[in-house]
Formats: sequence, structure tokens, C-alpha cells
Amino acid sequence: MNIETITLAGGCFWCLEAVYERVDGVVDVESGYANGQVANPSYAQVCEGDTGHAEVVRVRFDADRIGLREILEIFFTIHDPTTLNRQGNDVGTQYRSGIYWHDEAQAGLAREVIDELRAVHGGRVVTELAPLANYWRAEDYHQHYFARHPNAGYCAAVVAPKVEKFRRTFKARVRA
Repeated sequence: MNIETITLAGGCFWCLEAVYERVDGVVDVESGYANGQVANPSYAQVCEGDTGHAEVVRVRFDADRIGLREILEIFFTIHDPTTLNRQGNDVGTQYRSGIYWHDEAQAGLAREVIDELRAVHGGRVVTELAPLANYWRAEDYHQHYFARHPNAGYCAAVVAPKVEKFRRTFKARVRA
């Protein structure tokens, strides 16, 4: 396998994790916190908005089966990259849209995709593009959250519709 890793922020990490766990070619998804100033922050600290971290998912994928461009196309389909520090009712810098790259090639491709989206959205794309920094794995209870709690209120109301949108839009990419 040709494993690559990209770290993405698109609002609540439960949403992104639930989608990417269903993508054919993705080998692992981990929820965490990135690009803030505090070492090993807790969920409570990140939610307060004082650490500078975004809720993120670290997506490991087999680049021989799915390319980064398609990973990013899924990303931009399942969240709103035009709202600053907000996804739906989730408000704060921890819910920002961001692509945290692991090498220069990823940065270049991500910049290209963002520029294409800006042309479509009249320049309104606010997705942060930066090298990954200060990444910390989220607490165990956040890992595979939707898989373990599909009927919880937030999961049913917010996460499930994003998973369904992914399934409808990327039928050929849904893991068998």
C-alpha cells in the first residue's frame, strides 16, 4: 500500500470521521485537535476556544486506491467552506474549515482545489491552509463516535445527513 496522511478540519470531528470511515481506500481515521498553542488539550479546553486548536480528523489513505484530490472533493462536499469559524450551530475557531498538510505536494494540490472552489463561490472560501502543527489525538470516547452512538441526538440530526450526502454523491467510493 502507498499510505498518505492528511489532516482536515470541517466543523465537528464526529461528522468528518463518520464519512471518512466509509470511504473506500481510507485505511484509518482518527479524531484529534490541531494547530493550536496548548500541549495535549482536553475536549473541554478546545471547546472553550482558548487553545487555538481545530477539531480535526487525521485521514490515512491508500494513494494507489484513492487520490488526495478525491479526499478533498469529499471534504468540500460534506462541510461548508464559506462560513468562518462555524458549521451549522457549531460556532467557534475550533470548528473552522482547514486543511493541514503533511508535505509540500499536498499543500500545492490543496491550494489548487481551494482556488477552483473560490472561482465557484465568488471568492468566499475561508478554508485555512497550513502545515500540520501541534496535533493531539482526541480522547478515546471521541473515536468512532457515530459508529457507537448513531441514535444520539447530534448524530441523528447532524452527522447522519452528512453520511447520507456522502453516500448519494460518491456512490462509487462507499466502502463495500
